[in-house]
This record gives sequence, structure tokens and C-alpha cells, in this order.
Amino acid sequence: MSAVLRVALPVPLPTLFDYLPPAAGGDVQPGCRVLVPFGRSQAVGVVVDTGVEASVGTGKLKRAIRLLDESPLLDAELMQTLAWAADYWLAAPGEAYANALPLALREAKPLPALGEECWSLTTTGRSALDAGSRRGGSRALLAELAGGALSAAELDACLPDWRAAARRLLAAGLVERGERSAGTDTPTRNAPALSEEQQQAVDAVAANLGGYQPFLLDGVTGSGKTEVYLALIERVLAQGKQALLLVPEIGLAPQTLRRLRERLGVPVEVIHSNLAEGERARAWLRARQGEAKVILGTRSAVFTPLPHAGLVIVDEEHDGAYKQQEGFRYHARDLAVVRARALGVPVLLGSGTPSLESLANVEAGRYRALHLRARPGAVRAPTVQIVDMRAQRLEHGLSPTLLAAVADTVARGEQVLVFKNRRGYAPVLYCHACGWHADCPRCEHPMTLHAGRRTLICHHCDHHARIPTACPSCGAGELKPQGQGTERLEEALTARFPDVPVLRIDRETTRRRDAFEQLLGDLRDEAKPAILVGTQMLAKGHDLPNLTLVAIVGVDEGLLSVDFRASERLAQQLVQVAGRAGRAAKPGRVLLQTHHPDHLLLRQLLAQGYAAAAQTLLAERRQGMLPPFAHQVLLRAEATQRDAVDAFLAEACGALPANHGLQIAGPMPAPMPLRAGRQRGQLLLEAAGRRELHAALRPWAAQLARLPSARRVRWSLDVDPIDLY
Repeated sequence: MSAVLRVALPVPLPTLFDYLPPAAGGDVQPGCRVLVPFGRSQAVGVVVDTGVEASVGTGKLKRAIRLLDESPLLDAELMQTLAWAADYWLAAPGEAYANALPLALREAKPLPALGEECWSLTTTGRSALDAGSRRGGSRALLAELAGGALSAAELDACLPDWRAAARRLLAAGLVERGERSAGTDTPTRNAPALSEEQQQAVDAVAANLGGYQPFLLDGVTGSGKTEVYLALIERVLAQGKQALLLVPEIGLAPQTLRRLRERLGVPVEVIHSNLAEGERARAWLRARQGEAKVILGTRSAVFTPLPHAGLVIVDEEHDGAYKQQEGFRYHARDLAVVRARALGVPVLLGSGTPSLESLANVEAGRYRALHLRARPGAVRAPTVQIVDMRAQRLEHGLSPTLLAAVADTVARGEQVLVFKNRRGYAPVLYCHACGWHADCPRCEHPMTLHAGRRTLICHHCDHHARIPTACPSCGAGELKPQGQGTERLEEALTARFPDVPVLRIDRETTRRRDAFEQLLGDLRDEAKPAILVGTQMLAKGHDLPNLTLVAIVGVDEGLLSVDFRASERLAQQLVQVAGRAGRAAKPGRVLLQTHHPDHLLLRQLLAQGYAAAAQTLLAERRQGMLPPFAHQVLLRAEATQRDAVDAFLAEACGALPANHGLQIAGPMPAPMPLRAGRQRGQLLLEAAGRRELHAALRPWAAQLARLPSARRVRWSLDVDPIDLY
């Protein structure tokens, strides 16, 4: 038998592929990319091993076409971590390795130059600016470049949506695109004095720089967790090391980026899915070279190479956005801890509402807890009041108490946030005459009315339909919206407070790049009254100094959910949203509307805070043997026919090893059995220990693709699922 290359290819198959080394080229090492023939086409794969013995005769093996890298693109630590991750999350290995590479590096093209993208005026462009021949965004870009060349990052910070104008001006020969060496140091802003609690947290983590230790920074909202991050990153930079900071949402990146650049005085690389692929690849490669000292990113940035690692930080560690829900279903928070162990550096998980998993790890002694209980600069924590909606006359779902509080707040020149975690105008359009309501034909769930777009939209599968002029069932002409979404609340509050700006912030109003940050920037800059109506996008980490009232409506759905995680999510959401109030010198107030004012979770949150509520929820999970005190794997399947789903799940259940020792729920329909026209089912497997669970499931997972019924369904395995839907 002859030595061969073992290659991971980006395909959803639970195997690696053997190839002969390319006929010409350099030394092939693990971590290098190779171009190989695959079926009738070609694919870029990552070499996982070299010099292995082929399992078949070499005459049956194809030869790799060419080597793409002179040296490994993925270092030994990343290769080891990815192998572990593919094994733990029962993933196709090729998908795990592909996830570690930006899209631009998954193609058989030369690596992009590492220089920083920059833009400047041409002579013609300067003349056009002087002549005033351009308008709007084009003129704004010409004006920004009049003082000299600017990098793409600098333009991102000062001129949102500049790229469309840049393309127009480039085609007209008015600007030119170039490259320069990566950004230089910038002036820094003096750090504010840390509180005693902040200093203790910084000292505790700093004492462990150079070794692995997980920390949980449990800080109430507004307690200054970001200042702790900044102080620690400064210490890491002083040692010549790199720091990786993860945030859960792209919307949080601009404000965090601004603070990092103002304070640290070094270039900060950003990695998230909203970036142009060339920018993302250059940032990744600069980190790999060790040139990038501070890397800020969302979930996928956890795969950034860190040859000089000093610290890993995961902000808002409780956030569900860290869990990948398609393809390679990893959890970035957990992978960050694994990477920190492999790199031998501390990892800091921060949250005002820590996940029950992290709190259980503190109880077990695996994590060290650090606490920030005070809000520096704030007069006091916001006062919270429950508003009993029973027997009250509501106006568009808003109680008289809430409307009076909004009126008082804006009269003082302050700002209000009305929080409703449901976008659109109304969640249901129904016929008052016969009871018909507009269901999605592909999901059998109500479609949401979007009045501004005059459309019915299914928020599960994105199916669009026109609003009918009459009831399709009985022909009645009056169809009524039922319930409230952010769009309907915006309309009602605009009518009630015509002299106060009402801003709606949800997925509909923030589709344009940087629209979210621009809306919030306007509110930060002006100490004027305003009413914000928003979804959970506003619950995370935003500082609005003039926001003093938070009104939370529509929380009862979370109180009545059958999902065992619903209470934890609701408690986190309520505390995070409430934390937006009174973050500066002005005291804050929170109103919570509910039809269940005596609910134990609400009362405990109000009287004792999140920490006590979390301990109660942990005790319930322990008693019920639910995560984090048990471990789950969910097998999902979907197909156009219910019979195909049932047959596959039955075969999968029968293929489990004898004496597996697992608890099995199912096969059963998914909680949402029909979605986007496809029938859905699932099989839930549980065990008290991770080791026992994986020992039983590894050989089983490899068999699933070979089951006769597997070809008739789409199926996936989700290890540690956070959503059973």
C-alpha cells in the first residue's frame, strides 16, 4: 500500500477522502489546502493527515490536482480543535474544516494581499467635488476623501453605506481603490477609573494570563463589563499577545469597535458575515500572521487563527445566537472555552444574565465566578413595577398606567423604550363574521400582517401573500387584525404622541447596512424626547443615556410555553431589556405588563433578582434531570411526505446499539410538524453523562446515512440543542 493524503472536503458526509499527492508542488502538510477532483467537478479540501496507508489499492485513488498553500493555512491547534469539534458535535468533518475558513479562502485562488483597502480622490474627482456636480451619497463620499485617503474601516465608521457610492464613483473615474500596509496606531482615550469590583475582576483574570482558566463575569446590566474587557485587552497588548472578543450580534459590533479603537490605539480587525468576503479573508489572514492584535467578531470569528493568543472573551455568553442552527451545529461559546484550553490562555465569559450551563459550571468548580453588582455612574438600579392588565381597558394592548408613564417621561424630555418581541403589524388577520384567519399554506401557522408593505408574511418560512379584500371563507368584507406587533404599536404611539419622534427598530427597519447603528447614534447624540418601539434587537448592550423608561409588553407567551428553556430565556430577556433604563445619571423605571402578575418567576425576579431566579430554575432542572444536568442529542428529519419521515426515524431508532442506556423520546412529530411545506419529525436522546451519550451515538451517527430510508429525507443531528423546534 502507498502513502496518501487524507483530505476533508466541504460535503455533508461523515468521512474523509483519500488522494494521491499532486504530481508537482511543494511539501504537503496537514492544514494546507489542495484542489482535488471530486465527482465530475473539483473541490478545495483541507489536508488532515499525510503519509497514511490507503484503505484501497492506490490504483483506485485519484491524484490531487495541485497544492494551494506553501505552508499550512490552519495551524496545529486549529486542526486539533476542529477535529475535536467535528467529533463532539457529530458533524461531517469536511463541514467543520470549511467553517474555519472565510468563503474567499474556500476557492482555488491566490491568497488576497494583506494590505488594508483604502480609497482616495482622483484629480477628476477633486474637480467634481469643487464643481458640486455630484449629490447625495456620492457627494458625501467625495467630501470625506477630500482630506486624504481613508481606509475601508475608517469609511465604515464615518459614512454608513459608502460602498454603493464608491462603486458609482469608481466607474466614473472619480475615486480610486488602493492598498496600504495595515493600519497604524491611533491616539488613545484615557481610561476611566475602575470601580473596586471592576479592578478585582481585572486583577483576577490578569493573574492567570499565560495559562488556561475559565472565568464567568456575572455583572448586572450597566455595571461596566466592557471596561473590564478593555482593561484586560490593554494588559494583553502590553505583553505583545492577541485578544479575541466575541459578540452575539452584528448590531453590537459597531459600538464595540468604536470603543476598542478609541481606547487601545491599535488596529482592530472585524470578522462577521456582513463584511465583504475579501475584507473578511484579509482580516483572518492578518490574524494568522500575528499582525492583528485585537479581533472582534460574531460566532464564526471563534475560528480565527491566534498564533500569539493571550485572551479570549465571550460577551453576552448566554445569547442563543452563539449556537449555529444549520450545517455544522457548533456552539461558539463552548468552542471558545475549548480553544482557550488548547491555546493555554484564560477565557472570560461575560453576562448580566448568565446561562444556566455556565452557572452550573461555576457550581461544579470548572469556572471561577467574578461579580459586578454595582452600576458605576448610575444613580441606582431602575425600579420595576408589574402592571396588572386584567380588567383594564387597553388601547392597542397598552394599559392606561403605561400610557401615562410614557406621557410623563417624554414631557420631561426623556426617552422611552416600548419592547414587544413580535415584529409586523399584527400576528393574526381574522374574519369577525366566521372566524377564518390567514394561515400559511406551507406551515399551517398564522401569517403576520405587515401593513406598511400591505403583505401577509409567514415568519417561519418567509412565504408572502396579498391581503385578501374579503374573507375567502364567507365573503365578508371586514377582516380585522388581532394582536399587536411593533408596526401596530408604532402607529398607535405616533397617533397618541404626535409631537414626539417614534422610532421602530426591528428587522424590517434595519435591513440596510449600518441602519441600526445610525438610528441609535441619533438617539445618543440628542438629549431630546423620543419613543423607541423594538424587538429583542434592543435588549443587548446598547447605551442610551437619555432612556429612562422601559415598558415591556407581551411577555405572557414565555410564561406559558411548554419549552423547558422558555423560563430561562424570558428571565434573561426581561432583565436585559430592563437594563436599558437609567444607565447614566438619570434614574430608570421599568413597567412590565402581564395578565399573570402573581406568576412565581415574575415575582422572584422582581423581589430577588436574576441570580435567585436562576438558582430556582437550576434546582428545577436538576430535579427533572434536564440540561445542564443531563445531555441531549436531537435527530431531526423532514420530507414532503409524512410516511418518509416516520420510516426514517423508526429505522434510526431501531439502529441504536443494544443496551445503549439512553433515554429516548420519540419518534414523534416536531413541535411545528409542518414548515415550508415539509413534514417534520424528531427523535430526542438523553443521558446523564456526555461520555456515555457520545460512546453510544458515535457509531450510530455513522450508520444513519446508510439507512435505506435516509435518501428520502433531510436529516440532521443537533448535539446540545437549544431549540427543540
